[in-house]
Amino acid sequence: MTTTYRVDLDAFSRNLHRVRAAIAPAAHMLVVKDDAYAHGLEPLVSRAFDEGVRWFGAFDVATGAAVRAVVGPEARIFVWLIGGADDLAAGVAADLDLGIGDEALLDDLAGLSDPASVARIHLKIDTGLHRNGIRPERWDEALARTAELVAQGRGVLEGIWSHISEASDADDDDARAVFLAGRDAARAAGLAPRFSHLAASAAGFARGEFREDLVRVGAFSYGIRPAGGPGEDDLGIEPIATLVATVTAVDAAGVHLDLGSLHGLPSTLAGRFDVDTPAGPRRVEAIAPASLSIAPWPEAAPGDEVVVFGRGARNSATDLAELIDTIGEEIALRVSPTVPRRYLSA
Repeated sequence: MTTTYRVDLDAFSRNLHRVRAAIAPAAHMLVVKDDAYAHGLEPLVSRAFDEGVRWFGAFDVATGAAVRAVVGPEARIFVWLIGGADDLAAGVAADLDLGIGDEALLDDLAGLSDPASVARIHLKIDTGLHRNGIRPERWDEALARTAELVAQGRGVLEGIWSHISEASDADDDDARAVFLAGRDAARAAGLAPRFSHLAASAAGFARGEFREDLVRVGAFSYGIRPAGGPGEDDLGIEPIATLVATVTAVDAAGVHLDLGSLHGLPSTLAGRFDVDTPAGPRRVEAIAPASLSIAPWPEAAPGDEVVVFGRGARNSATDLAELIDTIGEEIALRVSPTVPRRYLSA
């Protein structure tokens, strides 16, 4: 296929500097889940490390180990999707920080076969989102189990963390109260977490009291604004990638591109947005599994490039997401891994 996803690494660097300024004095934990939001893990992690990022949020242990291979020993890499004892052992071996949101994982840590393994634990309290996390009524028991692991030299409590819904300020305030009470309880139990982290992109930018020591910023780092929220200009971020497709055929039915729902565009977007062609904007008329058709223009020919969405395009990922009541991340993540990534830098 001739469709490409063009990623501007200089724009990415500018976003990283903007994030750093917005959340200071907290540190930026760059979230790189889902292949760095489908932009390509290794090039993005490498550039971020060069720009001074020293915390990465890698979602799962396999991704965390891949990040470790890129950045070496100097960065901290936090993972929070952990499947059990084997994952824990692999995470400790890869020198990862482990987000523990299930008491059973504490028992698994205690049972690791290598008694010299010291796990860096970030204990998660469920503040009401119910995504995962230890329920407040079980928090004291989890702290006691963690204290046993610390006393046995099997672990160190590095952090207390949680997710919030970012649905309303009132809900988030309630969640923060639970979070702060959980941290206070950890300190009262004789544990001394070095780091607290609660906020992600939106709360990290908008609410200073939520920033704590680390802010987990993913979407904004890639220039993906929140659906229904402030625009890129308001946030001071810019999309870093552009999806560009090539005309493959022109016939009576229209102009056809080698891009379709299998390569990144939901079929429900057909008839609802325009793309940029050499002759100006044209409406997307149909989206098939591996191709899409757009309104014709004079002298359209195979090989013409069409800018579909993203940086410098008529629509961003979030613009398209809002048309079908979803979020920009979903559109970005739909760009198939079979679409070649091309990295640009001055």
